[in-house]
Amino acid sequence: MKLTIIGGGGFRVPLIYHALLMDEREPRIDDVTLYDVDRDRLAAIKAVVDQQQAEAPERDGPRVTLSTDLHEAIGGADFIFSAMRVDGLRGRASDEHIALECGVLGQETTGPGGLAYGWRTVPVALRLAEAIAADVPGAQVINFTNPAGMITEAMQSVLGDRVVGICDSPVALIRRAARAVGVDPHETIAGYAGLNHLGWLRSLEHDGTDLLPGLLADNGRLAHIEEARLFGYDWVRLLGALPNEYLYYYYFAREAVGSVRSAEQTRGDFLLQQQTQFYDAVARDPEHALEAWRQSRRERETTYLAELRNPDDEREYEDIAGGGYEDVALEYMAAVMRGEATRMILNVRNGHALPGLPEDAVVEVPCHIAGQGAEPLAVAPLEGHQLGLVQQVKAVDQLTISAARDGDPENMVKAFALHPLVGSVSAARRLAKSYRILNR
Repeated sequence: MKLTIIGGGGFRVPLIYHALLMDEREPRIDDVTLYDVDRDRLAAIKAVVDQQQAEAPERDGPRVTLSTDLHEAIGGADFIFSAMRVDGLRGRASDEHIALECGVLGQETTGPGGLAYGWRTVPVALRLAEAIAADVPGAQVINFTNPAGMITEAMQSVLGDRVVGICDSPVALIRRAARAVGVDPHETIAGYAGLNHLGWLRSLEHDGTDLLPGLLADNGRLAHIEEARLFGYDWVRLLGALPNEYLYYYYFAREAVGSVRSAEQTRGDFLLQQQTQFYDAVARDPEHALEAWRQSRRERETTYLAELRNPDDEREYEDIAGGGYEDVALEYMAAVMRGEATRMILNVRNGHALPGLPEDAVVEVPCHIAGQGAEPLAVAPLEGHQLGLVQQVKAVDQLTISAARDGDPENMVKAFALHPLVGSVSAARRLAKSYRILNR
């Protein structure tokens, strides 16, 4: 079976290849095409995955081909991963700085930085969806491209439910919570719901018992959960839930903006510098590509959300070593390919799963996967404060999709103004003007 990765020169592609390399069950992915607009980045990632295969000669890894022709790359694909970054990390860094200059959050998925990223990405995602619809109408599409909920919803307008979005944040949160109470996460039923990067773990059921209240009451166990340390034990107890880590930007908005502004460099600046060094190093010395990639990945993982954490709060080994979005993608593909029924948290069309949101809105909820797609499972209604925030952010997402699709900059002014992390029509107009010039 064939997998095509859009954004095949991306830094995280070797994570996907390694997951495929370790998967020996049938049917399996035996053909991978990496598509990108940058030949040099493709060559660097090809060197890394070739060395991954060389380290495991006993395993028969997927055949890897490179392409800069989209129609050639997606032809015959059974699965397509969308993992592109329109305008690269330079675009991300610019998104962050423009927002910070206006006194608001600069972050790639949350707040005005995320809206800017979506504004320029939606038109490209729609063109990709149209190409898939024309060339491979039967392919399953898995979206990694951020902002994941927004881009998945835009692509669904062309491809329908054949597009699902994935994220490793909910999986990691559930894994940490289960580990803290001493149970296997695969033997739990997680009551997680919301939007991408805007959700809450509200229950954790094991053998018919909800373990979350006991966990929230136990500081010793909460100490092993990154999110609890980030938000503070008292706050998660008041919420009665464990929030997705990205909710820090809402619950501690002033502190987050202050931390980002006072940091030596933004996250986008750091990644741009680090990845430029990585690709340059591989170009100079391709024989040590895998070693260079592993070193860069360690730096990337250990500094994740570092601007928000206490300097003394180092990430635990399990949080860095644990499987990420590549394992989520492989689990989804396995369920589809092999008819293995499973339960996963995905970004899917809401239908009637999450009360209070439109049926066509993409939400992040537990799903039942079997055969050819994902069926969202009904979840308990969100509390008022949760629902209000989710409704507001979803409305802003949909305004951004409309603005990008229709070329209407006034809709972007409205989107920025209505986002809870902007809080000023004047700032919204400055943001829309600056991002429009950037994305021209």
